[in-house]
Amino acid sequence: MSNTVVIGAGPAGLTAAYELSKLGVKSTVLEADQLVGGISRTVDYKGYRFDIGGHRFFSKVPLINQLWDEMLDEDFMLRPRLSRIHYRGHFFDYPLSAKNALQGFGAIESLLVGLSYLKAKCIPNGEESNFEQWVSNRFGVRLYNIFFKTYTEKVWGIPCTEISADWAAQRIKNLSLTEALRSALIGSGGKTKDGQIITTLIDEFKYPRYGPGQMWESCERILADKGNETIRGLRAERIRHKNGRVECVYARSDSGELVEFGGEHFLSTMPLRELVNCLDPKPPGEVIRAANELRYRDYLTVVLVVNRESIFPDNWIYIHTPEVKMGRIQNYKNWSPHMVPDSSRSSLGLEYFLWEKDDEWEWPDERLIELGIKESAKLELVEPSEVEDGTVVRMKKAYPVYDQTYQDHLAVIQRYLATIENLQTIGRNGQHRYNNQDHSMLTGVYAARNIVGESYDIWGVNVEKEYHEEGELETKTGGDRLVPSRMVPSEEDESNDELIRAAFAKLDPVAMGSAVGLVGGIGLFLATSALMIAGGPNVGANLKLLGNYLPGFDASWIGAIIGGVEIGILGFVMGSVGAGLRNWSMSAYTSFVKRRAEEKLSRDILDKV
Repeated sequence: MSNTVVIGAGPAGLTAAYELSKLGVKSTVLEADQLVGGISRTVDYKGYRFDIGGHRFFSKVPLINQLWDEMLDEDFMLRPRLSRIHYRGHFFDYPLSAKNALQGFGAIESLLVGLSYLKAKCIPNGEESNFEQWVSNRFGVRLYNIFFKTYTEKVWGIPCTEISADWAAQRIKNLSLTEALRSALIGSGGKTKDGQIITTLIDEFKYPRYGPGQMWESCERILADKGNETIRGLRAERIRHKNGRVECVYARSDSGELVEFGGEHFLSTMPLRELVNCLDPKPPGEVIRAANELRYRDYLTVVLVVNRESIFPDNWIYIHTPEVKMGRIQNYKNWSPHMVPDSSRSSLGLEYFLWEKDDEWEWPDERLIELGIKESAKLELVEPSEVEDGTVVRMKKAYPVYDQTYQDHLAVIQRYLATIENLQTIGRNGQHRYNNQDHSMLTGVYAARNIVGESYDIWGVNVEKEYHEEGELETKTGGDRLVPSRMVPSEEDESNDELIRAAFAKLDPVAMGSAVGLVGGIGLFLATSALMIAGGPNVGANLKLLGNYLPGFDASWIGAIIGGVEIGILGFVMGSVGAGLRNWSMSAYTSFVKRRAEEKLSRDILDKV
């Protein structure tokens, strides 16, 4: 009996087993499919390798980068990134560029897009509760309809107005004014204040020589060498628990045999909907109902083998053209030249986002391949005669859906699972959270460390904007579920923040007016007094000219007092108005800087969809 049973051999499950092995804890990993890696697997079809969607290996978390290097080492390649948008016969640079967009749109449409953008900046929507409002406020409604609405709704299968604000909050991090100003004033070179590279700005990334599945196949071998078994073709079917603890997992093999696995600790990457329905005894009705309300978006890839050495230079292309069902095209050869067995051929992955209940999901492979060829030809990417072969891979429950009700259902499930002390749920589907690969891995690391007595909040991964890195994460104890505390700024950070706030601090118009008026009035009185004391045949001849502008002023004691008062009043007005104008201009400038910084960080928003 292993100490720990891990359900699922995706990035989260295998990383958890890998970390447990480093900590000296034995584990057994159960995988329902015949391939490891989950959605990060690599499928081999006649020597042509392809991903289930493209997977860039890039993380801001040093620990994850370290784990990747440990697992794969010399088989990592550094690859350039290139992606574009296809819309109604035109290719648009992505991230968007003004010159390229102008060429693709034409003068009239560009003008309309520009006017829509200006309207969004001048009269933004006061509410940003859904994806549509968020994007429209930053790019304008017209550009949103062209470049974001069609693609996003292809991916998720629901209107953008129904995509929860939580999705935008997690996938598109908000900027603080301080960070925006620091970037504008000090300059970051694409990095945050702690030296981490901003993920949205990268133009190259690491990639395994033979695709992402190579990483997880390597991890599986490392685990096996250390006596930790990964068993493929075993689907968890029943999870028996008693008195707040899981006792064992029953898994059914492909041959129909039911096998029991006991352990002290259990980690699950199963979709929460399946997990809740596998529990024995069954949870209360409200928990089951909440689980059954969670939705998942399914996905299939039509792979075409094309008799052409080079088709297009991109790693992938977003298909915004509404006349085709396809959502995105991967060019696997451009991810790594080793993904194809013959350099004179190319392989394309045509991605379709569906519900399992959709008719297309049940179409035979031949019909789906025919659809893929037809749509590729319609987009003028390939000629039908060039396609030599094809295959189809389906992936159920690829994306947890963030609809308007999921959070309430998730809270009910979390509260119940917190009563089972030796069960932790990790990964994308294990938490119903649209995590990137590195975040899923981090949940696995934290779960493994919790097993040996540490206290990490798995549910806190990829929720807040910033946390301490590995070894520095602070948690509040007290209860089974821990709450991470925000990162405490260093003295240097606080000093930078104070400098920025001081540089853009508002001036007090009354104080500024009083200072200018006082200095001007006293200055004129003292200058006049000095000339009168010096005496002479024509006292203050040049200074008397001010009388043309200051009624009652001359080079006399009474005139000095009158002039001083008048200059004081004039100085007060000029100083207070100047302070007001300065405050307004600084406010406008900081708003401009913040908007530019936000747009810079959100410019590859499609990668996050």
